[in-house]
Amino acid sequence: MVREVAENPPPAATAPDSYTVEQLVAINPYNPELLPELEKLVNEQVNSKTYNLDANLCLLRLYQFEPERMSTVIIARILVKALMAMPAPDFSLCLFLIPESVQMEEEFKTLIVLSHLLETAQFRQFWDEAAKNRHLLEVIPGFQQAIQSYAIHVLSLTYQKLPRTVLAEAVNIEGVALDKFIEHHVANSGWVLDKGHSKDQLIILPPTEFNHPELKKNAADNISLEHITKILPILG
Repeated sequence: MVREVAENPPPAATAPDSYTVEQLVAINPYNPELLPELEKLVNEQVNSKTYNLDANLCLLRLYQFEPERMSTVIIARILVKALMAMPAPDFSLCLFLIPESVQMEEEFKTLIVLSHLLETAQFRQFWDEAAKNRHLLEVIPGFQQAIQSYAIHVLSLTYQKLPRTVLAEAVNIEGVALDKFIEHHVANSGWVLDKGHSKDQLIILPPTEFNHPELKKNAADNISLEHITKILPILG
């Protein structure tokens, strides 16, 4: 039976004050006495908008050895924080350590669907699904902003000129709020508004080797003369 613990579990009495949780994990990551401290650290990550993947993975591994102490509340928060870390593969790393029986619970099935929608850049469907599960996501401060940053990352890999309507759908913002969003990125991210007369406003994104393939350097261009001089005698 999976339990649900309070949001702020008491600290482990066995954890020496002179060590941080991270140091204790490095010393003995399989110490079950670390469970309360690691659960507390998850809640601290939520409240302080920080992130510690290694500690979260350690906690999930400990749950495997102590299934009766497993907290679905904590696991859900770990997975939401992992979603916020995309495009890093953290969600999959965490999911691998969660028992299949737990993954079949409704809230975790929802998070898995959300992860798939993000990975496949189905942003409209993602925001629709997220709106149905506000109770699960909005308890994590910064969730919307993190997903918007991921959406912009994905769009920047594809578009040289980004239509306003596509941006609006990807970041789930419209109207005046979208105007301010665009203005912020024009001022801070190198975006430029296209002065053309298109019906749909276009935003020129900074060039990268992804949206401008001609910028991608050939691997041979990165070989220094020093390396060549070392290789030639061997070939000879």
